Amino acid sequence: MKVPVPDEILPADRLGHVHFVGIGGAGLSGIARIMLARGITVSGSDGADSPALAALRALGASVFVGHSASQLGDADTVVVSTAVRADNPEYAEAVRRGLRVLPRSAALAAVMAGRRVVAVAGTHGKTTTTSLLTVALQAAGADPTYAIGGDLAATGVNAAEGTGLDFVAEADESDGAFLHYSPYAAIVTNVEADHLDHWGTEEGYRRAFEDFADTVAPDGFLVCCVDDPGAAALASRAEDRGRRVVRVSASSPGLLTDVTLWSPGEHYLVDALAALAAGVALGYDADDLVRGIAAYTGTKRRMELKGEAGGVRVYDSYAHHPTEIAGDLQAARALAGSGRVVVGYQPHLVSRTRIFGVQMGEALGAADEVVVLDVYLAREDPDPDVTGAMVAAAVPLPADRVAFVPSFDDVAAALVARARPGDLVLTLGAGTVTAIGPQVLELLG
Repeated sequence: MKVPVPDEILPADRLGHVHFVGIGGAGLSGIARIMLARGITVSGSDGADSPALAALRALGASVFVGHSASQLGDADTVVVSTAVRADNPEYAEAVRRGLRVLPRSAALAAVMAGRRVVAVAGTHGKTTTTSLLTVALQAAGADPTYAIGGDLAATGVNAAEGTGLDFVAEADESDGAFLHYSPYAAIVTNVEADHLDHWGTEEGYRRAFEDFADTVAPDGFLVCCVDDPGAAALASRAEDRGRRVVRVSASSPGLLTDVTLWSPGEHYLVDALAALAAGVALGYDADDLVRGIAAYTGTKRRMELKGEAGGVRVYDSYAHHPTEIAGDLQAARALAGSGRVVVGYQPHLVSRTRIFGVQMGEALGAADEVVVLDVYLAREDPDPDVTGAMVAAAVPLPADRVAFVPSFDDVAAALVARARPGDLVLTLGAGTVTAIGPQVLELLG
């Protein structure tokens, strides 16, 4: 559900008691964590219990499993996840009472108030780049506040309140959220069509990034990864409009030439270069920033090693767009060495699969064995004509090396049946596929 952004976004300390509907999600849980650190009264609810809810309870939030109008209590402000439906009883009660109702973007803007914001945007690589910039700034002596779409491996959390001036934030374009932050500086990793259920056309998506670049402060800067044509075009346009632009490219690794990153893959090198460039432009010492990048141990669900059993290593990654799939399979191939790459892929969203399903399948052809799950619906309704079968049918491998496994409970066994010692199993997707890796390890063991 799309909740409008108010004309005036109040600073977080003026929102009173804040109640989050969908508090367990990657976006809202991070904002709630920052508010709790500032002493703001926080409550919230989610459809199922999770480690994120347990962590927020430990920090002092009143968190409920399930939704009920009574759970709003004396809330002054209600923050609503995009996954929440219009008939949610807590949302309906907030409207009935005339409470201040905010979407995620407005809540994040509220906690950004008064800080020097660096917003990290792009079709791919946002989470990794935001994470890299955060640890680089920490190594350089800064103590930034950060809000990331995934948990930093080093800290185990997706957000934290810092004592410094800087606020590093992942800026999500999927619903237009990134247009409401007015950052001092921004990074754009790439611009490639996605989320067309919201933006309608590739042109509409590209224009959104142009609008985002225009929100950067006149005295700030924009970092663009110009190996990507969309980001390169954005850099030129921004420069023509008087913006300070810093360009990075994998062909010029500079200070990172001799640095061994946590994962292979050219796309990860570009993310690291963007983080380094932003840190330098903010005024921090380059050597300190490089030290932080070299020590970076990853972010959960971004080529995350889940373990090894039976001579098989198991990784998990969030890739759900054809370009992301191709990038992570390149990294997996390097990690596998002489072993094979066995992939379990879960398409994410009916709308995305309808548009990009064939390209997803083509990208999966870079693996040796492929198991395709059914579509993870998230906020959408099912469509019997759009299933994982259409992705599996597009994989350019022999039929005996590709399987569509619609039952989630059968996927782990299907992957184990295809894996042999020395292989690398990679689970891919933005949905529940992340739970498959531990099941695979258990079966292998």
